Order: sequence, then C-alpha cells, then structure tokens
Amino acid sequence: MISKAFDLTNKNAVVTGSHRGLGLAIAAALAEAGANVGCHGRAADEGSCCEKIRRAGRKTFYYSGNIAERKACDGLIGKTIEEFGSIDILVNNAGLIRRTPAAEYSMEDWDEVIAVDLTAVFRLSQLAGKHMLEKGAGGKIVNIASLLSFQGGILVPAYAAAKGGVAQLTKALANEWASKGINVNAIAPGYMATDNTEALRNDPARSKQILERIPAGRWGKPEDVAGAALFLCSAASDYVHGQVLAVDGGWLAR
Repeated sequence: MISKAFDLTNKNAVVTGSHRGLGLAIAAALAEAGANVGCHGRAADEGSCCEKIRRAGRKTFYYSGNIAERKACDGLIGKTIEEFGSIDILVNNAGLIRRTPAAEYSMEDWDEVIAVDLTAVFRLSQLAGKHMLEKGAGGKIVNIASLLSFQGGILVPAYAAAKGGVAQLTKALANEWASKGINVNAIAPGYMATDNTEALRNDPARSKQILERIPAGRWGKPEDVAGAALFLCSAASDYVHGQVLAVDGGWLAR
C-alpha cells in the first residue's frame, strides 16, 4: 500500500529551527506520520512545538541552542541519540537572513548567516551521517534551501551565498552516501508567510511585485512545505538523491 511508504512509525527525527514557522509544521507532520521528533530553537522556552508532538502520541524533547556555535550542533545530535537511541531523519531547517546593501554589509552579519545557514548544515549532516553510516540502516537528511539557491536575490548576499552552498552540499553528500542507503535532498521554499518574510509582506509595493510573479497567486504557508518534507523523509523517496525540490507556487517556472 502506498500509505505504508509514508509511514514513519519507529523512526527518530530531529528538526532544527522547529520552534515556529516551517520547522514547526515539518516537525508536526513527521510526528503525525509516526516519528518521534526532537525539536530545536534559539529560544529557551519550547513554545508549542513539543506539545504538538506529544498530542500525536510521539516522544519528543526540546534543545535550545545557537547552531552558529559548533558545541550546539554537537549537543543537539548527542541529545537526540541520548533521548531516542538513534537518528533516522535529520531536517536542517534553521536559518536566518540579514537584509543590507552589499556595499554596506557587515562582516559580522556575513559570518553569522554563513555559520547558521551553511556551516551548521554541514556539521549537523556530518554528525548525523556518521551515526547513520555506523548504524548501517540508512537514513534521511533533508536540507532547507531557497529560491536563492537558484537566483541571486537583492540585499541578501550572505543568504544567497549560503543557500547556493546548501544546494551544492546536498548534491555532494548524496554522491557519497546514496550507496549506503542515506538519502540527502533539499527543499527550496518559495515566498512563505513566515518571520523571515515579514518585512517583504509589510512592504505594499514589494509584496505586490512578488505576488504578481507567483503563478499560484499567494504566499506559501508552512503546511505547503510539510508535505514535501514528509515525502523526502519517508520510504516513498528511497530512489530520490541529491535533488532540490522547489515548493514555490510556480515562481521558478515563470
């Protein structure tokens, strides 16, 4: 049955940046499909993320930390193994964006965006991938890329560079680990109604320009990404490796 291909019962997952937004929707979807899901955020308070997992009848925990720091990446993976016994699924969702003209872009902002949006994705994937390789049972790694993995954007040089790197890192890891049963893929969300796009949505002129370019005629919702994540985290995608799946309302097709 096709439904069994999407069943994540007895799988152990961790989703970075799942305190809210896209990460929260992804974490909830994985739990509804049967997975135990570890949640993560910078905030000290877990908010509603773990409660959504508990309501689905799954195990969970909350880890607070800034993954720009290596010790937080190491701690999150260690906590997942400690709580669940293994990691079968890693979703690298956490990210940040800083909007400034390139000529005025501070090196502090550059370093922070690259650390969170690219370096942490590698470190977490490296740690989870090593565990999956040692366990020998395969696994799923899903990175959250961006439309700016394909396009340059404006006023976001560090973000564009990082997300371009995420796309290439996804392919590089897939090349190494596909034969070991580890699927590494990415999702490139379009313009989503999240905190990262609040400034754009509050700018009437810019918001109008964006909506006119999206064939679907609306901003995306976190739930629009959750279904794609479930597919890439499940057995339904076992022969999918190194792909960057755009969930963009048709933006890139325009």
